[in-house]
Amino acid sequence: MKKEEIFLSDIQRIFLGNAPWEFMLEVLLRTIIIYLALTVTMRLLGKRMNAQLTISELAVMITLGGIVSVPMQVPERGLLVGMVILLAALFFQRGLNWLGFKFKKIEVLTQGDIQLMAKDGYLDIAEMSKAKVSKEQLFANLRSQNVQHLGQVKRAYLEACGLFSVFREKNPKPGLSILPERDAELHEAEARDNKYCVCFQCGQLELKEDVKNRACVRCNCNEWTYAVKEV
Repeated sequence: MKKEEIFLSDIQRIFLGNAPWEFMLEVLLRTIIIYLALTVTMRLLGKRMNAQLTISELAVMITLGGIVSVPMQVPERGLLVGMVILLAALFFQRGLNWLGFKFKKIEVLTQGDIQLMAKDGYLDIAEMSKAKVSKEQLFANLRSQNVQHLGQVKRAYLEACGLFSVFREKNPKPGLSILPERDAELHEAEARDNKYCVCFQCGQLELKEDVKNRACVRCNCNEWTYAVKEV
């Protein structure tokens, strides 16, 4: 479109473009057909598509959005091409899932792999860095599962789909508080173990007399803080 053809007062062009009013009815029909075709495709892709998505499933979802937009809106494009592409996406995803089922390496490559975030009351800083997960992100998830401190955590995993799985310690030991730093009132109310302290960075538990003038053996952090115990 040329510059001289653009007018802010051209309401019909702004809302309808250069298509006639009758094309609105065609868009409605196209939308219904594409919606039904997309619903069938999603159903055939499996229940995973309406759950927490993996990387490959998210890529398929974005692809489906791009596929259906053009046949619904562009009068020069027919619906058949969009439906063929939908079928191609369906077979591609099914084939990728089959290969992942047969070959573990392909599954890890396309779906991702589980990562250990916390173990036996301390954080795995290296794995958290690889997964690009911050302490506050992990702590927020632990708080949502009623965890009060890291000593209660036996294992915390980041699943391939992006969810966190937490296994609690049967016999909790003192650990690093996971309360927000700004909530001073709750920090003051926590039960503190005067015998132990923990690394501020990873939660490594040590006797107070053993940490004077030395760094954490796990993460090399020099900052220590109080350990929270069970009430």
